[in-house]
Amino acid sequence: MPRLIFISGGTGYLGRRLIARLLKSGCQVKALTRKGSEAKLPPGCIPVVNDPFSADAFASSIDECSIFIQLLGVSHPGPAKKDLFDKIDFASAAASVAAAKQAKCSHFIYVSVAQTPTSIMNEYQKCRAKCEDLIIGSSLKASIIRPWYVIGPGHYWPLLFLPLLKLLEIIPATSIKAKALRLVYLGQMLDTLCYAVEHPPEQQQIFEIKDIRMSR
Repeated sequence: MPRLIFISGGTGYLGRRLIARLLKSGCQVKALTRKGSEAKLPPGCIPVVNDPFSADAFASSIDECSIFIQLLGVSHPGPAKKDLFDKIDFASAAASVAAAKQAKCSHFIYVSVAQTPTSIMNEYQKCRAKCEDLIIGSSLKASIIRPWYVIGPGHYWPLLFLPLLKLLEIIPATSIKAKALRLVYLGQMLDTLCYAVEHPPEQQQIFEIKDIRMSR
């Protein structure tokens, strides 16, 4: 039997690429999407057009024992968007957890963010930590993946600062934080997500940046 996957946020930067890989590996994939966005999904993905903020609206579309992958969130998050974090990131995560429990999903995978404190993204980190607490407090088996910034097409600008980031890693006063906020590459994120799909935990597992950067 193919693995059954249900994704929220499947039309986004990570979602489209992850779905294509999962389909290629033989998974059956359903993706929750808004009306009019179905064409953004890779061919072979089953669209589920419904409200991602209402568990009751889409829970019945999830096959029992599916793996639920939660990717939905504010695009290009930044300090100016802090009012949206609870409205979008937390609200969609809460609906997804509730729907996954209703559908008796076998595994819940969540892309969070690195939790090393920063002044710039503190509100975003706090929101994602609140989502993690919700997931961990549920009865779901869960994998939580914590990148900082994902380098890939259209997202290469941080590489301009790579020499500075390397320097900060070797300065004792900044080394710990700099290493905790290392960049990861799109391929590493997709590898980690696929690894999480194939290796469900006994209860919960967390992938920090050092785990995402590992070759698999």
